[in-house]
Amino acid sequence: MASGTGQSAPVLQVAGVSRSFRSRQGTVQALKGVDLTVGPGELVGLLGLNGAGKSTLLKIISTLLLPTGGTVRVCGHDVARRPREVQRRLSLVLGGERGLYLRLSARDNLRFFATLTGLKGPDLARRCEQAVEFVGLGPAADRPVETYSKGMRQRLHLAIGMVTRPELLLLDEPTVGLDPAEAENIRTAVSAMRDQGTTILLTSHYLNDIEQLAERVVVLHDGRVLHDLPLPRLLERAKTAAVVTLTGRGTAPPQPPVALDGLASVGTLQQHASSWSLELHVRAWTPESLRHLADLWPDQQLTDVRVAPSGLQQVFMELADDVKSPA
Repeated sequence: MASGTGQSAPVLQVAGVSRSFRSRQGTVQALKGVDLTVGPGELVGLLGLNGAGKSTLLKIISTLLLPTGGTVRVCGHDVARRPREVQRRLSLVLGGERGLYLRLSARDNLRFFATLTGLKGPDLARRCEQAVEFVGLGPAADRPVETYSKGMRQRLHLAIGMVTRPELLLLDEPTVGLDPAEAENIRTAVSAMRDQGTTILLTSHYLNDIEQLAERVVVLHDGRVLHDLPLPRLLERAKTAAVVTLTGRGTAPPQPPVALDGLASVGTLQQHASSWSLELHVRAWTPESLRHLADLWPDQQLTDVRVAPSGLQQVFMELADDVKSPA
């Protein structure tokens, strides 16, 4: 994949972008000098707590908002000075079910939205058919959208977003509210678009989306870029190697260990009706840490041991704790 710092011209350039809003309480600074470059074919995940500025940034990139300061260019075109040129080169796909004509079929929805972009004639019909097949809606393409599940409607949104073959695709919470099977369908379609060379900027509260799809992750905090790293390097920032969850019968241990000589820390301890569960955050897998953990496990009570390697969820939780409680 091309890199945002490679020799190819960037698809997206965000330079010193700020955005302020007026409210009854005064001026709110949503973005504070954001810099971001995304190269051809990259899939970049955009993360941040609520209020970090993710949605504001996407709206500016997609020409729905003007920046207060700084510049944004899509394929070399300034979003403020040449919005129509930008709109021709990108698509914005929002999570949720709004924006579709429910009594029309998927094909009719696609034709309508594609026509608005200037497609017509044989090219219109071919692109619509390719898009509906690409997202797996071919067998249901002539059914009214009101009969579709949430996941099918979201796949239709994705088809509408890709029918113009955009150079930049902005995905805002594409799997929100979907069951695991439908979420995987969306991820498969997004992955295929990336493989075909579409540049994608993805925001999601479902970190599994980011972890499975993104090559690089940008973390926003308080309107600024906190981290901009390849996914493997961001995962290396985890303070724990894994989360070990112990489950036992009966009453929980009366005094769970506060620490394991610096090798692990105690997470959540929960007492259930006839069982208990305890989380231990292991900092590193060493013979010593394994011996300490084994000594803690009450053999007579223990019914289950589960080990989850640290992933993006753990890293993001730790970053959130860090920014909420700065040293």
